[in-house]
Amino acid sequence: MTRKLEELFDFPPSETPEDTPTVEQTRTQLAEIDATIDKIDAALPTVRDLETGDQELDELASKAQETFDNLMDLGFNVDSRYSGEIFAVASSMLGHALTAKTTKLNKKLKMVDLQLKKLKMDQDQRRNAPEETMETAHGQVLNRNDLLERLIASGAQNNNKA
Repeated sequence: MTRKLEELFDFPPSETPEDTPTVEQTRTQLAEIDATIDKIDAALPTVRDLETGDQELDELASKAQETFDNLMDLGFNVDSRYSGEIFAVASSMLGHALTAKTTKLNKKLKMVDLQLKKLKMDQDQRRNAPEETMETAHGQVLNRNDLLERLIASGAQNNNKA
């Protein structure tokens, strides 16, 4: 809002927006963010025992498959009026084995997805990081006459070489 509108409608003066941060302030903020990211990276390796979860899921799946096989054998060897319920339980055991395997695969896919996201974030950070040590160009302030003199001098040197 402009000052004239504020005066016209008797609004309190609006606060001026903060100035854009300086290069040093931006560098300080980036350093703080980098330190926070390093803390997070340091904390991530402490999350372990992912392999034990895989082993437990494999054990559950194998037990469920063994139970399924045993119940199927039992279902074929008992009277037909009892076999239906045994086959239903065997089916649920096979479902549990399938669920254990699916859970294990989903966990691995999530880990791969997180690793890919972190790699992409690291690449974006490297790509957007300012190159502090590399100078891009050197310049001089010249007026028009000085520039023309230099162009004429370089043209004369090129004619002498040819």
